[in-house]
Amino acid sequence: MTTEDYQKIAPTLPKQPGIYKFIDAEGTIIYVGKAKVLKNRLASYFGNKKHQAHKTRVMVRNADHFEYTIVETEADALLLENTLIKKFQPRYNVMLKDGKSYSYLCIKNERFPRVFITRRVIRDGSSYFGPYTSKSRLKIILELIKHLFPLRTCNYNLSEDNIQAGKFKVCLEYHIKNCMGPCEGLESAEVYHARIEQIKNILRGNFAAVKQHFKEEMQELAVNLEFEKAQQIKEKLTAFEDYQGKSTVVSTSIRDVDVFAIATDEKTAYVNYLKVVNGAVINTYTQEMTKNLDEDQDELLEYVIPELRQRFDSIAPEVVVPFEVQLPNQEVQITIPQRGDKRKLLDLSEKNVKYYLLQKQKEALNKIRKQTPAERILKTLQADLQMSELPMHLECFDNSNIQGSYPVASCVVFRNAKPAKRDYRHFKIKTVEGPNDFASMEEVVYRRYRRMLEEGDNLPQLIIIDGGKGQLSSAVNSLERLGILDRVTIIGIAKKLEEIFFPGDSIPLYINKKSESLKLIQQARNEAHRFAITFHRNQRSKDFAGTALTNIPGIGSKTAEKLLKHFKSVKKLRAAAAEEIQAVVGPAATQKIQAYFKAEEEKS
Repeated sequence: MTTEDYQKIAPTLPKQPGIYKFIDAEGTIIYVGKAKVLKNRLASYFGNKKHQAHKTRVMVRNADHFEYTIVETEADALLLENTLIKKFQPRYNVMLKDGKSYSYLCIKNERFPRVFITRRVIRDGSSYFGPYTSKSRLKIILELIKHLFPLRTCNYNLSEDNIQAGKFKVCLEYHIKNCMGPCEGLESAEVYHARIEQIKNILRGNFAAVKQHFKEEMQELAVNLEFEKAQQIKEKLTAFEDYQGKSTVVSTSIRDVDVFAIATDEKTAYVNYLKVVNGAVINTYTQEMTKNLDEDQDELLEYVIPELRQRFDSIAPEVVVPFEVQLPNQEVQITIPQRGDKRKLLDLSEKNVKYYLLQKQKEALNKIRKQTPAERILKTLQADLQMSELPMHLECFDNSNIQGSYPVASCVVFRNAKPAKRDYRHFKIKTVEGPNDFASMEEVVYRRYRRMLEEGDNLPQLIIIDGGKGQLSSAVNSLERLGILDRVTIIGIAKKLEEIFFPGDSIPLYINKKSESLKLIQQARNEAHRFAITFHRNQRSKDFAGTALTNIPGIGSKTAEKLLKHFKSVKKLRAAAAEEIQAVVGPAATQKIQAYFKAEEEKS
């Protein structure tokens, strides 16, 4: 991927946290990275490459393009990056060899629940909070909780029967006041569970009172000049403020689901897909679709969901969507969440698809702004005529004659919306007698494109015929004889109302009079008319001049042609000195010419 490729999309990149994937020409992910600000991080790959490591430069050079996914926080970006690296093992990423998972804080499903750090999520009714990207921060949180709320750390089975039977004795933790002794019945289960509920509130983020308590304690320590203890409290407070109790991209309450969100504009629909396995987002993808009709969003989702599930080999039993849809597999559960972890995943998917739509709209707007006037005009013409190709090369034909005499035709060529005068061609009509515009048009169109085919030249995308349905039909006959009618677009333009005719359609198209595309058609038509008229006038003048000179006794056609080539007209020849004429045709012919002109003057 080049810097030029990056510059085209740089203005549309988000200033939000997320992950990015560099992908090669074969569609393989070769690198996954995280970013606090995606726009800034991606810009670093295409800035001053002198300061980049060689491996980084090679990776960027081998990438065909990149994709990105927006998340809520930098911690979520780290978690998603970790998941994707483990799944895809990109060539240029550092491999995670220990295979460790994320850290969680577990509140065990027990009569007197223990609170501890774990990497294993066991679905036995226990509550898990996290995941945590920093185990050191997690230890501070756990230490703080134990300082606030005395909890047991033993793994005894503290059933009511065991306690009443006196099977257990309090340990050192009780004597140093870290535990209230539930093992000997010194604390009831109700009181202990009330404490556990407060811990859950803190882990869910409801710790305003706790923060206020620590701030007051820190200020009191500072007043008493106990700065070291105050610093310890500050570290605990910072850990609380930085704590994230829930991650959008990893959840212990969700197993395998597919999440879909959709956004549309006038012509295109975009569907974002999050593949969630064992509670972690392991893949993200946005599908672009062209709308042929005015399809509803539910129709579009119903079509694309089975396609994406098949493409990404998903067997998830549940699909999360923003509204009701009907899927061919009746066994798949359809969920439209209103709150909770699934709602957060749907919000994340919707955020990504809406940003993707916004990016595409910005790209289209930037493209329009950067278009040259020629590109803009040609795209307008393409849209007005509903052409499949951009008319970079167009040709226009016109006939010219006076009551059938001196019949000629012209073909003017426009490339990139500008006249290419070197490619203009004029024709003398050879097979038509009398004033017959239709037959003349058929002849010149056939001659023009037969020669182009013989010489292997590229055909134009658009052919314009100056005339109405009759001239257009004649031109179409020639294209059919040559077998190229389906390879070009051909139209006729009638002069009076500027009507545009298409082959086989009796109803004309009226383009807005102020449209740049109509002005281009008119310019081509006027240029063809001017070129035809000029050629017709030259033919008449040349024939007239030739007739006047060949009437001179002893002057043949070759001598007349030589004189016209030198003097340009009979009028200039009459005014020329004998020495100048003699230099062209010799003394004998000069004498005959001047004698003839003198005799004509005497007659008049």
